[in-house]
Amino acid sequence: MVVEEVRTCAMAGCEAEGVHRIPRSRDNLTEQVWVCLAHARAHNESWDFFAGMSDTEIQKFRVDALTGHRPTWAIGKRGAKARSGVHAVKDTYGDFGGDAAPAPRAPVRRRTGVQIQALSVMNLEETATLPEIKARYKELVKRFHPDANGGDRGAEERLKQVIKAYAVLKRQG
Repeated sequence: MVVEEVRTCAMAGCEAEGVHRIPRSRDNLTEQVWVCLAHARAHNESWDFFAGMSDTEIQKFRVDALTGHRPTWAIGKRGAKARSGVHAVKDTYGDFGGDAAPAPRAPVRRRTGVQIQALSVMNLEETATLPEIKARYKELVKRFHPDANGGDRGAEERLKQVIKAYAVLKRQG
């Protein structure tokens, strides 16, 4: 026959069975004592982990809790300088306070075949901007409009080509 050992409550003067664990103190949470249900309930109601701490200490605890109270250090302070030849990283964009960021390049826009053909109809270079395209369009419409050319059918056909080319360039930006 096996006799089970019954723990008694760790509170002075209490003879009830100690079935609940509570920490002995805030400074040593791993060391625990066994108490009865009534004393565990009283402990939980009165427990204030931050009791007796100053606002500065509480704030420091909150900040340290973000990293699980493990030590941290700034990038490059530990080991990175010692291994700088082995795993050196060039800070091209200045993200880590190193070299200055290079000047951003203007995006290079490739024209499609249809756009290149439309630009040639309007006698423009591939690098023409939208304001240049608009100005050239207005110029060509005035030049090839039937009213300006006495109803010449050749000018009218050229006007249609210019209008189509402008529509392609305007739509594709």
